[in-house]
Amino acid sequence: MPLDQAKIHNRLLKALPANCFAALSGQLELVDLPLGHVLVEPDALTGSVVFIERGLGSIVASSSDGKTVEVGHLGFEGMSGAHLLLKARRTPNKTFMQTPGSGLALSSDLLERFILQHREASDLLLRYVHSCALQLAHSALANARYNMPERLARWLLMCHDRIRVPDLPITHEFLSLMLGVRRSGVTDQLHIIEGLGIVKATRGNLRILSRAKLEDAAGGCYGIPEREYDRLVGPVQ
Repeated sequence: MPLDQAKIHNRLLKALPANCFAALSGQLELVDLPLGHVLVEPDALTGSVVFIERGLGSIVASSSDGKTVEVGHLGFEGMSGAHLLLKARRTPNKTFMQTPGSGLALSSDLLERFILQHREASDLLLRYVHSCALQLAHSALANARYNMPERLARWLLMCHDRIRVPDLPITHEFLSLMLGVRRSGVTDQLHIIEGLGIVKATRGNLRILSRAKLEDAAGGCYGIPEREYDRLVGPVQ
């Protein structure tokens, strides 16, 4: 049964021209995305993409000697398997669900056919790929030029952007992966921003008490990729 575009949460699908969405909607499959569900297996053919409706995914890079770090977030603003849009059928990076949710799945073959037939949709999705590359560039900038509290604030803002509720069901282990630091270092930094009345951390949950203060804490390392996404894809509706 075709989907109602007005009721879709995913920002890419909502931004599609109506005729493009109508051509695609009957091929999308609603899927549950439990905690830990793998959306993209590393070094394997990617058989499908998922347009996230709810939940938070992590894109993780791994070195040949087993070191890992998160290199991107994925929520209702995006899709898994964006490398397929660049004609790459596989990637060494892994994408999995860090918080549970749901999404709309589409096989890679159907995606390829769809973007060949609909130039406007292809252009939109390629602009999304550009926004992902820009976000990655600003992660590198944050890691090189900003201190740990600023980097932590930036990542929390990025999580909040994608979950859209003040309670973030994330653990210290997840924050450690995101920031590439030891768990004890994450705990120390959380104590700092807790003391400023920005967040409240409990076991398995982090509540944002003041979005404005969190943005102030992030300083200049947050905001440019987010504004670029809004310009290229469209603001939250």
